Amino acid sequence: MKKKGHRPVTRVKNPEPNHEDPDWVIWAAWADRITFEDIEKKTGYRESDVIKIMRKSLKPSSFRLWRKRVHQKSIKHRKKFEYSRKQITSKIKKGDYL
Repeated sequence: MKKKGHRPVTRVKNPEPNHEDPDWVIWAAWADRITFEDIEKKTGYRESDVIKIMRKSLKPSSFRLWRKRVHQKSIKHRKKFEYSRKQITSKIKKGDYL
């Protein structure tokens, strides 16, 4: 006999906090696929505000690691992310595989 309505819960290492929770900004800043524009849309915090929050909330070594990660990855800014996606799709269409 099967149990009705029982659905397994997928557990993730860092689940998304509630949007009203102040920790959401920190979580979103670490997430690769959430851009600064998305953070500003949901919370009203600009990139400089997010940097200040991260500087205040993280240990100095963690903040440096985050800043290095944000600068190396081009996906935290929507324009750079869209540009990199266009390059990838154009290479695939031409037959150049990564």
